[in-house]
Amino acid sequence: MDHSVDERCIRIRPGHLALSRLERLKPAASKPWLIASAGVMWSGVGLMLCNLAYGWLLPVAFPQVLWMALTGILLASAIYYFGFSKLAKKNIQRITDMAGDKICIFAFQEWTSYPLIVVMIGLGLSLRILLPIPKPYLAILYIGIGGGLFLSSLCYYKYLLRPPHHVSSS
Repeated sequence: MDHSVDERCIRIRPGHLALSRLERLKPAASKPWLIASAGVMWSGVGLMLCNLAYGWLLPVAFPQVLWMALTGILLASAIYYFGFSKLAKKNIQRITDMAGDKICIFAFQEWTSYPLIVVMIGLGLSLRILLPIPKPYLAILYIGIGGGLFLSSLCYYKYLLRPPHHVSSS
């Protein structure tokens, strides 16, 4: 019989363990749910950014809108390949390597990523509201980031459908 005490538990009586109050209040989910949550979040934000870009490109005439959209799609491909897909795979590996069955739901991102997310939201708002950049040109950047996020969200779904033994960083 193992007499070790899980660090998340406190001994209330000999032989009886209870989760600490803080631990019981922590919203937790299983690893597959965390991975699915990350995928849904990345898909949702990516589609939201692409939807904003779509609205900004509606008034643009045909030849120019085609080039703007293609430039955004090329940017999305580069952001996916060189950045976000690697980050998604790193997140999947980090989640699968975590100890325990139930993990805090906010762990779908590394805690160090949250300040970066706040800065990116602030930068996005600043670009839209404060700077005099025409929205159709800003749409190229939004398609790039939104498309990169959406394409990278597919890494999470792929993992859920076919979990490998390990996730490569390539």
